Amino acid sequence: MGALLELALKRSIDAEATGALVPLETELVPLPGSAPFLLRRLLSETPKHFFSARPKPNPFCPWEPALEVQPVRDQHVLILNKFPVQRGHLLLITGQWQPQSGWLNHADWQALAEVEADTSGLWFFNSCAAAGASQPHRHLQLLPRHGQQISCPLAPALCDQLARGERIWPWRYRLSERRCYGTKEAGEELLELYSNHLEQLGMGDVRQHDQPQRPYNLLMDRQWFMTVERVREHWAGFSINALGYAGCLLITEHSKQQWLIENGPMALLRAVAAPMR
Repeated sequence: MGALLELALKRSIDAEATGALVPLETELVPLPGSAPFLLRRLLSETPKHFFSARPKPNPFCPWEPALEVQPVRDQHVLILNKFPVQRGHLLLITGQWQPQSGWLNHADWQALAEVEADTSGLWFFNSCAAAGASQPHRHLQLLPRHGQQISCPLAPALCDQLARGERIWPWRYRLSERRCYGTKEAGEELLELYSNHLEQLGMGDVRQHDQPQRPYNLLMDRQWFMTVERVREHWAGFSINALGYAGCLLITEHSKQQWLIENGPMALLRAVAAPMR
């Protein structure tokens, strides 16, 4: 277990005791034909930021001291997710305001690489509300993993695509192998992969635009880095963020489970992603 994860779990105990941390209770839902997707039903009350179209206050400016784990380099802070489904769910936020919808920069990727060198797992990023972001302040998210535990249900399929050198899913995405994990070049490689993917997807030019021109999700683990172009956040009552493309879906009171049974998880992901051109 990495030192940062160990510290985060200790902070979680204290934060939950004071009410600063509000874990969400879920249950696994077996759905024939949905493997390898992992479906969970939300049993707790739905957090207010789900399914809300109204402007939200910024919970990271300032962040709750009880949720802070540790500063990272000069510009970032590692904090606990206030509403975790998984214990130890971490957010890497900018200490000063930066828009979630803006271009991720060198400092963001260097900070991520520093955290990752201690505690690895599944990283993900939702570029804006249409891609599943619940807050406007820049934050990357980490679901820590232990030992040989796979990062997400779709990780084996992604590794297989890399091995075969082909993209087989019917939406606009880019997938690349990571080669510099755990080295001093990791941050630079991540910035390069990110920039290349957005350029290939035609997201705009950092020299001409304040932000990428369309919604997208990022996902990455030790082996791979993926960018998915999005067109909408909701379909059939499901709120889909980057974790959908990791193979993790959350069923809430708004979800049309019968639609999912009839059409399957891949159809759900296809409905909210940009179609192939």
